[in-house]
This record gives sequence, structure tokens and C-alpha cells, in this order.
Amino acid sequence: MSTEEHPTTASAPAGNAPRSLAEALRTRDDASLAALLSARPDLITPVPTDLTQLATRAGTRASVVRALERLDRFALQTAEALAVAPEPAAYDDLLALLAGDDRDPVVIGAFPRALGTLREQALVWGPDDRLRLVRTARELLAPVPQHPSPTGLGPTVAEATAGMSPGRIQEIVTAAGLPSTHDSVSARAALTGLFTDRSRMSALLDSAPAESVDVLSRLVWGPPYGQVTADPARHLRWLIDRGLLLPTAPGTVVLPREVALHLRAGRAHRVTEPVAPTVEAAATHRPQVVDSTAAGQAYTALATVEELLKDWHEGGPAVLRAGGLSVRDLKRTAVALDVSEPVAAFWVELAYAAGLLASDGAAEERYAATPAYDEWLELPSAERWGRLASAWLTATRAPGLVGGRDAKDRTLSALGPGLDRSAASEVRHRVLALLAALPQGASPAAASVLARLQWERPPRSPQSTDDLRTRLARWTLSEAESLGMTGRGALSAQGRALLGLPPAAAHDADSAAGHDAGSTTGHHAGSTAHAAGSAAGPGDKLPVHKRPHPAPVSPRSPAEQAAAAERAVRLLAPLLPEPLDHVLLQADLTAVAPGPLQRPLADTLGVLADVESKGGATVYRFTPGSVRRALDAGRSASDLHAFLAAHSRTPVPQPLTYLIDDVARRHGHLRIGSASAYVRCDDDSMLNEILADKRSQVLRLRRLAPTVLAAQADPGALLEGLRAMGFAPAAESAEGDVLITRAHARRTPPRSAPAPVPDGPPIPDATLLGAAVRAIRAGDLASTTPRKPTSDGGPPGSGDLPRTSPAETLATVQAAVMTGEALWIGYVNAEGTATQRVIAPIRVEGGFVTAYDHTADEVRTYPLHRVTGVAELADGQA
Repeated sequence: MSTEEHPTTASAPAGNAPRSLAEALRTRDDASLAALLSARPDLITPVPTDLTQLATRAGTRASVVRALERLDRFALQTAEALAVAPEPAAYDDLLALLAGDDRDPVVIGAFPRALGTLREQALVWGPDDRLRLVRTARELLAPVPQHPSPTGLGPTVAEATAGMSPGRIQEIVTAAGLPSTHDSVSARAALTGLFTDRSRMSALLDSAPAESVDVLSRLVWGPPYGQVTADPARHLRWLIDRGLLLPTAPGTVVLPREVALHLRAGRAHRVTEPVAPTVEAAATHRPQVVDSTAAGQAYTALATVEELLKDWHEGGPAVLRAGGLSVRDLKRTAVALDVSEPVAAFWVELAYAAGLLASDGAAEERYAATPAYDEWLELPSAERWGRLASAWLTATRAPGLVGGRDAKDRTLSALGPGLDRSAASEVRHRVLALLAALPQGASPAAASVLARLQWERPPRSPQSTDDLRTRLARWTLSEAESLGMTGRGALSAQGRALLGLPPAAAHDADSAAGHDAGSTTGHHAGSTAHAAGSAAGPGDKLPVHKRPHPAPVSPRSPAEQAAAAERAVRLLAPLLPEPLDHVLLQADLTAVAPGPLQRPLADTLGVLADVESKGGATVYRFTPGSVRRALDAGRSASDLHAFLAAHSRTPVPQPLTYLIDDVARRHGHLRIGSASAYVRCDDDSMLNEILADKRSQVLRLRRLAPTVLAAQADPGALLEGLRAMGFAPAAESAEGDVLITRAHARRTPPRSAPAPVPDGPPIPDATLLGAAVRAIRAGDLASTTPRKPTSDGGPPGSGDLPRTSPAETLATVQAAVMTGEALWIGYVNAEGTATQRVIAPIRVEGGFVTAYDHTADEVRTYPLHRVTGVAELADGQA
């Protein structure tokens, strides 16, 4: 096998083996350090001063937990196996814990990649004959009584017998058929040797009672602890006497790790998963069908968002005191949109994420459309969809959480706080990338997508099947279909373009999507890399930065996202129906819009008629109330007749003409003004009719003149009351002119869309990585360069800043200018940050020293008053 096929680090000679993680990091080249910082961006926030600080930060609990959570299942299983292996462990011993006695070839082929991932991320260090897990990771993964190991293994014989009396240990050794020893240490070693010897252990178990073997079989895969009485049964006593079960507390026994591994045929895990599950296709459709279906969903999405915001045109629901939409208002919105409440929450959140909806910030705060909504309405349909889809793809709010409970048992409401989940955007990208890996037109089996995601990022609890990432993936599949990213479950052409993927028929999921920031998956079932690696041994190694697994990629820049959205819009535009300039009027006082209408036509028709049904064709119904609404908006009967004649492909039905004329004839016959309020009419018989109607009593009307009635109600209530009685009054101004009422478009002040909540520090780009590596290297040079003893004759303190008087500092620097020697200095910058540097002074003048700074790899000038002190480097280090 060539070295190109075995992606782990080369073995270091035994004499040069690193003694710490910091020393191991010093053996890496710049590309390997850059790969580490890219995989674990929290390590350079801020940039470490040297490699010792980098190693310390890489071993902190928070950083290690974050790194472990971003391992794929097999890399995590490898770390778990190393946590139960003797420390340090040999390459072959660790591999045996994963491949078992039968030497599973698939595991052997995948093992180098998993170990390479752990090494790259500085979770494992050391040569192949002395592999070590970072101590914090070992503490997290090693089995302890309070936190059982994911492997289900218990403590070793040495750990379980640590507090046992020497006499009791000797009794166990003798009962196991071993010769007695002179001390407890050798007794434990003898017992461990027996339990790890396959042939002798098999012989011992062959002599065990059948009931005893049954007990061991119940404990072998964990948990390894069991309860016994003060006087255990005979078959339990047989196991306890021979150390196959060891007491850990009164009434509690444990199965030693060595015994469990023998019973497991050497495997640390019951099921080892070296290969990522394949995403399976549930059905295949013609790509044209997928794209057209997705386009139909995209058009429906636009119509739904528009209808939502039109419903909130004059001011939407009130904002709860704690923020968000009340349950009652969400139900009303769902009824208005004719969808379920979870779906309504999705549309509301989508409009909010796109910046089309926000709270108005008034004293009595309400939700309303933003000024950006008016701009959005003027865009072509495809561009409007591009805005919505781009917002959904990058948003970190999870509408699926609406109705659930937060950590304080408070209900999570739509548009409220607590819905942000930093993993939401990453999961959406990854799910769609897996869909892109399937053949074009293929829709996935949802269970296989979820299984793949759980392999790439295992949930904290192995038994969990409903963790947050799994729920986010389910919601993504549903939301993508509603939005038109997918059609019939398959990724559409415009969805692929929005992801920035090439329009190829099929792609490998990992190469198509790159990888999300922490993913370490890079292969599929049956991959040639696994097959080629099946015979790999510890001698076939590569530096970790050269292994063929792709490094995490930086997020796309705004320019790249805009270019991808533009390409998606171009693909979608031909698939959307063109807006129509006509309707079909029918004799039953309805109008049928056979498709989307041009905006002026849709707006006017929306005032003149009520929407009766929606779908592929929208049905509008004309009623006296809807016609009066148009007249109140300033239209005359002749305007309405001309409008219908101009925009109908069918003759205007006579019943509709009569309806308009009849409502117009009565419209404005009564006039409402402010007295408190009054009614005036030239027809005194109509006023008599109003006074005689019992329903008018609540208005408290009285006649002021033959053609005028006064009321105690306000004009608005009087207007509504008379309309409820069947009249068609019109409001008038103080000058006696008819008031024209138009819908008041309520808008919030300019609002920006909510910013996504990042999932930890952003992935650094190549420029930042290069600068960080140079700074760490230079700082490490300054901190590790041997130095001469200080002026008082003592050794220089490791990591301490040199301290000399100003006179000594000046004299030493001036001497170094003449001799050309390098110096080690301590320097405090303007922010008060102290650093140590290695410089080669060039000149000293005016209280400044100009020198070549080995730390920064450039010529710099330093004020001498900020130099804490200087020290000469040891001979041969300049």
C-alpha cells in the first residue's frame, strides 16, 4: 500500500517522542497547524501567544467538549476506545479494540482516517507506539461510576482492586488458579495477565457454572455494575471468588474491563460504525417534474406571505409583553391562511427572517409590515422568492419550536425570543447537500437522511432519536418543500443553484457541500479508500495535513451568496406563471382569475370583491358590501363598470351591472357628520323609516330638522349601525364633502432582518489562518529560545518577561547593534498587553530601537520606555 492511502502521521523515533501536547504541536508544519485552527476556530479567539498556550487552550474542557461534539460517529468511537485503552496505547492495540479479534476489514480500512481526524484536531498526540488522548478528553470519556463510558466497559482490575486488602487479593489469585505473589502489585498484574490471555481465560470460563456465564452475559455490554446480597448465590460466589466480578461498594459488584473485552471478542463497542450510512432514494421523478412542482410551491409561498402581510396591512396583532405572538393570534393567522398553526408559524417566521415583518415599536406595540415589504412587492416574482429562500437558508430561528417549552418551562411563541438555534442554518445546508448527492430527480428516504446526520454528528445520548439536530432535519425537509427548494422531495434546479452547487446530475454529498464547520465525514459505504486501507499498518502514514479528508470550508461571502441567489432566480423565472391582465366574469356574481393577476388589477379587484376560494384559480365574489367598499374608496359606478369591461374576457353579466348600480344609487344618500354625530338626507321619508326602526334605538336619534337627525353615538358607530340596518350611508367632512376611505397601510420604522446567531467563532479564512500561524510560531520562538543567565546570575525564568533597568536595557541594545546579535526582550504595548519577542537591533536613536522582529517577521520600531528588559540569547541561538 502506498503512503498516500494511509492518512495518519508518521511515527516519531522513540528517542524523539514528544512528552506533551505542546511538544507534539511543535513537530507539525504550518499547514497542519492551520488545519487544526480551521477545525477548532475557538483556539484562535484570541490568537495564542505561543504553542504552549495553544496546547493549554486545546485541553480546556469547553474546547474539548466542542471538538468531541463535532466528531463523526467512528472518530468518536475511536476516541472512546482510546479512553479505555492502557495509556499510552499502541496503534495495533487501539485498532484491535475497534476491529475485534476477527479483524473487521472495513474497520481496518476506516481506522487511519478516524485516527488522523483525532490527531489533526489535537485530541490525540504521540507516535504510533505511544498514542495518548488529551487528558480532558480521557476524563470525559473514560468510565467512572458516576458517568459510565459509552462503551459500557467498567474499571480495570487494577482500578477495581485499588482499595482491596492484600489478603483478599491473594485469595482471588489463588482461587483463579494462579500462584500466590509477594505483594499486591504483582498479584494485580498476574490477575490482569490471566484475564487478557485468550486461551487461559477461555479455559477458566469453560469451568464456570452455566448460571455464572449467564450473569456475565447480562453485564458484558453494560452497564457493568450489578447488585448482590450479603450472602450471594453459589454461582455469583464462584465469579466473585475468582475476580470475574469485583466488589466496588457494599452490595455492588462490577465486571472488570479485561473480562468484558474477552467476552466481547476484543471489541470496545457492541456495534462499530466505520462507514457513514448511505442516503437512499425513496422515489425518482423526471427533473422537469421536480422543477415545475417546486416552482408551483414557490408561487404558493409568495402568495401566502403576501396574504399574511395584507391581513396585517393596517396593523397586525399586539406584541406580547415577553415578546412574540399570542397563541390566540397565531390561531387567527392560521385560519386566515387556511393552514395549520405550525405551518402558520413557519410563514410568520419566514417573513420576519426576510425583514418584511417587525414590531412597530409604539407604546402599544403591534406587528406590521416594514418599508422593505413595499420594495419587495415591486420585485419580479422570482426575485421575491430569492429573497425569501436566501433568508430561510441562513436564518438560525427554528419555527418548529413554536409551542414547545424553554428551559424555564415557558411557552415558546412565534416571533418571540428563544427560537434561535445556532445549528439551524448548518443543518439546512447539510440536509440539502445530501439531497444534492442523489441522482437528479431522486427524493430521499427521510429515515436514511436522519441516520446519516446522526452518524456525522452523534447525539449526546446514544439512545436519543429525537435530538435537536434530528428535529431540525425533519423540519428542513418539510420547509424546503413548502418553500419550493424541493419538488416531490427532490432538490430542484433553483435549490441546487441557491446552494452554490453546479448543475450536475449527481454529486458526492461531501464533495458537493464541502463540509459543515465541524463535520469530519469524507467517505461512503464501499469507498475505494476503505478498501485500499484494509491492509494498512502503522508504517504507512502521512502528515495529518495531507490526508485526503476535506478541511472545513469558510462560509460563503455575501458576494458569493448574492451570485448564487441570482443564478437561482434566473432558473426559476421561466417556470413561474406570467401575471394576467384579465379575469372571467360569471353570471353568479363571481369572477375567476385563471392565474396570478397583475398587481394593479389584483389590488382593485381585492377591494371590489371578496376572495371566495384559492388554488390554481382564484374565485372572487361580488356582494353589496364589497361594492360599497369600492365606492367608499372613491370609485364611482361608472369607474367600476369601465374597470370590469376593460379587464374581463367575458361580457359583464347583467346581475353584476344591476348590483353596482343599485348600491351606487343608495350610496351616500344618507350623510353622517359630527354633532356628536348627525344624519342628513333630502328624503325625509327615509329618516322617518330610520326613526321607526327599533334597531335605531341604541343610536339615540332625534330629529333636528325635516332632513337632519342628531345622534349621541360617534360618527363611526353611527355609520356602522345604519349599515347593519341595511342602509348605505356615506361619511362627510365638516365642509359637507363625502369622505373617501382607503385602506391605511401601516408600516414600521425601517427595520433590519434579525441577524443569525453564530454557532461559535466563525471559521477563519486563509489570510487569518496564515497570520495566526506566523504569530504563534514567532511567539513560540520567543518563549522557547535558550537565554543566558540574568544579570544576578540566576537562570532565566520560563515564560517570565526579562527585567532590567533602563540603563542596562539601553547599553545591551546598543551593544547588540554593533555586534549584530539577537536579543530577547519583554514589551508592553499601548493596550497594556505584555509579550516577549526576539529581535535583532539595527539602530537606536531618540528613545526608539529599530530592529528586525523575529516574532513578527518584519522590521519594527519600539519605544525603549515600553521595553521591560532585555536578555541575551544562549550561544548558537542568535
